[in-house]
Amino acid sequence: MSRLIAVTETGTRRPEWIGIGRVLRWLRMLRDDLCTVRVDPLPPSVWLRWLPHGVLCLAALGITLGGVAQLQDDGHLGAGLAFPLGLAQGGAVLLAMWRPVPAWWTSVGAMLVGAVALHGELGRTPEVLFSWPWPVAGIIAQLLVLLLLALRVRARVAVEALAVTALLTWLLDGVWGAPPHESTSVVTVVLATIVVALGTALRGRREARAELARQASLTGEERARRTLLEERSRIARELHDVVAHHMSVISIQAQVAPHLVENPPDELRENLDGIRHNALEALTELRRVLGVLRSESPDEDASDAPGTGPHSPQPTLDRLETLVENTRAAGLTVTTRINGARRPMQSGVELSAYRIVQEALSNVLRHAPGATAHVEIEYIPYGLLLSVANSRPTRPAPPSPGAGHGLLGMRERAAMLGGSLTAGPRADGGYRIFAELPATAPGLVSGRTADPTTGTTRALDPKDDRA
Repeated sequence: MSRLIAVTETGTRRPEWIGIGRVLRWLRMLRDDLCTVRVDPLPPSVWLRWLPHGVLCLAALGITLGGVAQLQDDGHLGAGLAFPLGLAQGGAVLLAMWRPVPAWWTSVGAMLVGAVALHGELGRTPEVLFSWPWPVAGIIAQLLVLLLLALRVRARVAVEALAVTALLTWLLDGVWGAPPHESTSVVTVVLATIVVALGTALRGRREARAELARQASLTGEERARRTLLEERSRIARELHDVVAHHMSVISIQAQVAPHLVENPPDELRENLDGIRHNALEALTELRRVLGVLRSESPDEDASDAPGTGPHSPQPTLDRLETLVENTRAAGLTVTTRINGARRPMQSGVELSAYRIVQEALSNVLRHAPGATAHVEIEYIPYGLLLSVANSRPTRPAPPSPGAGHGLLGMRERAAMLGGSLTAGPRADGGYRIFAELPATAPGLVSGRTADPTTGTTRALDPKDDRA
């Protein structure tokens, strides 16, 4: 460790040791890497399937039997100590198939206990040189464990395990020492280094192939997506240039035609107004279709429910109960309420209302585990009022892979119809989404609804927390 001599303002010198923080950080990193019991099962081989697992089980049995025999015959240890040590060496190989780091500690611990137990036996029989500090069975077990470790953990962790193995081996054989024996320190460290390098290389090759396959899949998906978007843009351009132009001409001609005739009859005016109204409505629907065609996520509205595939009819509020039942099947408690006289709406209004409810319930499932949801739909003379509220979640929400575009999409759907959408937390810790969707051109009386029995009006307040 280097030392820095610093001069203070008083002119005196004081030693400042630098690098302590770096050493502490390295020790914490070593603790985090090697002090773990994380499960990391050995996956089956691509070609050999479960054959490697069977070979490792046979190897563990052979290591156990050979280790016990070597410790008893050559090391002169009793069965009460030899058997647990041999069992630990073989068991470490089996454990390494599920928990590689604890298996490595088991193998190293068996070596340390055996080395201490055999230290007093070395030299008693001069003609017999016992392998120390690593017996032959222990070397095989440690090599297999290090190989399985290097195949499934980061290279840094494998190198740390190798470094600790070499350090303990050096402390036993080089620092502590023993009577004349057959040293296995150099052989063990060299073979362990080769095994770790081999395992790290195989793991890197496997990760590189997996990343290459993933990139190839992403490239193919991106190419197909780009082709689809180009085709959709071409269709949208043709629809805009041809259909929109003619519909605009029809609308203008229907508006001008009554002025070209002196005292036109009421029937003519009514028919021309109907033609103009239908042309404007067709233009509005055409704009919505063009917006969908130009969207970069053509399948963003796809649902897993039956009948909602890309070639199926667009859903309407008639399928609201099916949507709610599917949500309940996913584990969310949902209640519904419909106010007002139910009547068919324009297809764009029905679709947008369905999608807003669908996205809101999906958000409750993802972001409010354990909460309950309430869906309220109110038919008013000028359109629809939607309210989707949920209670406080009972447990933290797991990380979501979504990009957070759901709320933005709901607002765009409401704005496309000339309506509005508000969303925000409730006083009880839940969340509420409220939408106003006009049935025709913007002219919705804000939140007002008529009672069909009394003819009076009342308001579904966006801040109302009845749900």
